[in-house]
Amino acid sequence: MEAVPARARGYVACVALLAVLCVLPVPATHSPWWALALLAALYAACEHVVRRRFGGTFYPVLLAGAFLLPPPAAALVPLSAALLGGVEDRPVLLRRVWRAARPSLAVWGAARVHWALGGRDAVVACDFPYALVPAGAAVLAFCLVLTALDGGIRATGVGVPPTPFRQWGRVPLRRAWRGLLLRSLAPVAVHGLAGLMMAVLWRSRYGPVAALLVLLPMCVSCWVFAQYHRERAAHQATIRALVQAVDIKDGYTRGHSERVGQASVMIARELGMDDERVEVLRFAGILHDVGKLGVPTRLLRKDGPLTPEERRIIELHPEYGHEMVRGISFLGEARAAILHHHERLDGSGYPYGLVGAQIPECARVVAVADAFDAMTSTRSYRRARPVEAAVTELERCAGTQFDPRMVTALARALGRHGWHPAVTADERAQEVPAQQPVAGARTGAPR
Repeated sequence: MEAVPARARGYVACVALLAVLCVLPVPATHSPWWALALLAALYAACEHVVRRRFGGTFYPVLLAGAFLLPPPAAALVPLSAALLGGVEDRPVLLRRVWRAARPSLAVWGAARVHWALGGRDAVVACDFPYALVPAGAAVLAFCLVLTALDGGIRATGVGVPPTPFRQWGRVPLRRAWRGLLLRSLAPVAVHGLAGLMMAVLWRSRYGPVAALLVLLPMCVSCWVFAQYHRERAAHQATIRALVQAVDIKDGYTRGHSERVGQASVMIARELGMDDERVEVLRFAGILHDVGKLGVPTRLLRKDGPLTPEERRIIELHPEYGHEMVRGISFLGEARAAILHHHERLDGSGYPYGLVGAQIPECARVVAVADAFDAMTSTRSYRRARPVEAAVTELERCAGTQFDPRMVTALARALGRHGWHPAVTADERAQEVPAQQPVAGARTGAPR
């Protein structure tokens, strides 16, 4: 625990103290202990399976406890999972305390709201649709408590919950709670609906056994989401490995691929593309130069102009790249962008000299993003241009080299959001002022 800042230890201790105060009135509530014990055991089992097999957490049983038990008793349901579950990283004690106190306070808040709105009577009487009102309010309270606690732990400087203490460095207060509530509402609402179904069946003549059947579709959905996230992680790892290989080979353009992906996303969003196509455009931008792995390193790192023969060799990189990614099915139309991002509207581009609408839309997006970053970052053969000069050059070449729609979209996006690349170029580029214009720098160089 020595590595954890004192402010973080104090924050967790305060949260734990609040949780203890919430459960103190349990003896006076006359709670059904058998129901509490069964829900606690069930939650511990579900948490163990979900964390081990799928990742994430599992709230239906917790919320069912909020709908069935008095608030102090409901706050005891998460304790078994925190005490019996394995803790992989240090500090073990601090992690256990946090895992116990955080959900306890959240479920206590949900139960208080549910009972205050008459939710218990609505569950017993199966009073639908009125039962949805206190249940929805309880889910909102649950999310608000989690958001408050998670933002607090971020502000203390111990990373992003629900797995704190992963990285150090305090998040500014104005950003500590940003986005937490919106990200949690949808999944917790689904879990809350399952918890309400459990509570209604539990109180019905069918009893707790029928309530357990609600967990089966939830487990299936967890498995499906886990498979999706694993597949997505594999995709990201594949792309990351390819980009790192290109960056290692062409050190002077390190970070170029990620910046082209970022600019491609800006253009795609400005054009109103759906999220799936935006993601594909991001992949296309990131991988557009993967074919450089087939180009001799001496040409990529050459200072000064290329000879005609050297240029012909470098101009093969779109075809190399397309061959490399042709078997990666999840890239979709990004493969066409990799092959055609050096085509020009007037037909003078390469590798096939396509004209106008013959060039795939995704390739026209990446062509503009590629040229923009090439002009605004320092290369071995010239210095960087300022953003305004790069946009002016793109507009000058619109209609002959670039699609005017894409150029206009990038200019609007830059005017609205500015250009703040997430990945910087090679450190050597920092030696040259980025705002210094360079006369004679060409647009869309293949390097």
